[in-house]
Amino acid sequence: MVHADRLAGAALAQKGSKGVPACMACHGANGEGQTASGFPRLAGQPEAYLLKQLQAFAGGQRKNSQMAPIASALDAQQMRDAADYYASLPGWRPQGQTRAPSPQYALGLRLATSGNWSKDVPACFACHGPGGAGVAPHFPALAGQPSVYTRSQMKAWQTATRTNDPQGLMQSVAEKMTDAEFDAVSLYLEHPSLDEKGK
Repeated sequence: MVHADRLAGAALAQKGSKGVPACMACHGANGEGQTASGFPRLAGQPEAYLLKQLQAFAGGQRKNSQMAPIASALDAQQMRDAADYYASLPGWRPQGQTRAPSPQYALGLRLATSGNWSKDVPACFACHGPGGAGVAPHFPALAGQPSVYTRSQMKAWQTATRTNDPQGLMQSVAEKMTDAEFDAVSLYLEHPSLDEKGK
């Protein structure tokens, strides 16, 4: 097995390569993502998960007009290097900011921590770990992801325009959820808190 080169991954992230723009142009200087544009946080995600997504973009199993040509231009070693680099960066941590309690945020908190068993929707954290920190290698971190990105992925699962989930798990969950629930859980996961009042 060929091992990843973290320095090469850092160079790819920061400077790009022939035919490949620097990852940081969209995903932020430290892999933190871009909230306004909805580019996802990569920092701290499981290496195996990141590698799988790059392979899915390149192979067409995951559709994205921006990522498909980029992933297709990477060779297997570059994919491994980039995934290793971003996995080595610190994941999301609360910054002490609080959010005013709202019914929407409270709904998001309930969905993330308890689910909605009247519709057989499990809690997000049942698979993605306490606080949405992720469970390597298959379940990515949800905490701190831009709400625009999280909502777009939930819709993609629901409409089957994204289908690279193990055993169709995310599609089966998303199919049972409403747009209002997508909005609520996406808002919550951007700045999760375990306070029952949503603070």
